[in-house]
Amino acid sequence: MAVGKEIRGKIKSVENTKKITKAMEMVAASKMRKAQERMRAARPYADKIRNITAHLAEANPEYKSPYMRTGGTTRAVGFIVVTTDKGLCGGLNTNVLRAVTNKMREVQTAGGTIQAVAIGNKGLGFLNRIGASVLSHAIQLGDAPQLDKLIGPVKVMLDAFVEGKLDAVYLCYTKFINTMKQEPLVEQLLPLAASRLERTTAEKAQYGWDYIYEPDAPTVIDDLLTRYIEALVFQGVAENMASEQSARMVAMKAATDNAGTLIAELKLIYNKTRQAAITKELSEIVSGAAAIGG
Repeated sequence: MAVGKEIRGKIKSVENTKKITKAMEMVAASKMRKAQERMRAARPYADKIRNITAHLAEANPEYKSPYMRTGGTTRAVGFIVVTTDKGLCGGLNTNVLRAVTNKMREVQTAGGTIQAVAIGNKGLGFLNRIGASVLSHAIQLGDAPQLDKLIGPVKVMLDAFVEGKLDAVYLCYTKFINTMKQEPLVEQLLPLAASRLERTTAEKAQYGWDYIYEPDAPTVIDDLLTRYIEALVFQGVAENMASEQSARMVAMKAATDNAGTLIAELKLIYNKTRQAAITKELSEIVSGAAAIGG
């Protein structure tokens, strides 16, 4: 029964695949919890440095940081594209890269030029395929983002903005909403919008003192703004990693469920084929016995 043997082989193959996807689902679930903890742990630092930077900016209004310059054109635009290093995470990378493509098309339609920094192997491959100018990249970040691996590529983009080679910089990543929902975002990172540094009434009441600047206000404010921008990028990478593990867990669960459904269908086909073969053999035996007896 060659057909039955082939179906048994398919069932065995799908069962092995199901074991793999189930194991990947469990691993992703474990990593997802750790990634969410890292993502939430990074938020207080970003909030604190934002509060201090906002107070410094108000306390020294005569100095305007180059990171907050306004006006001018957006002829040269930079993109920091955050994606995953590995696949098997559903449409996570596809969604954010589609959003990046749409934004790049808008810039190019307006006659602007594009430069990019890739964080993640999938984004680097995509930017190379479309022929984008990649200034730097960071790949193989592992399961936990390390700020020292991100500072170098990000600083290339910051220096280009300060020198006037770029008019705007966008941060593109996938924001973690919950386990079932992740949202691709293309946010303006530079110039820093004034709304990012707005303080609430409670924050203004809490910070009622001035600072002594050493060596001077521009150096202190620029360094703090640099740390703040790095914190925003780090937070984006942490959000993307939490989204990656959530999307992978959901994708592997769907794959496991689909494998179970396919196994059930193959077993049904196998049983029908086997039953038809047995029925045929019985019919041949009965026909042969009748012929001999006749």
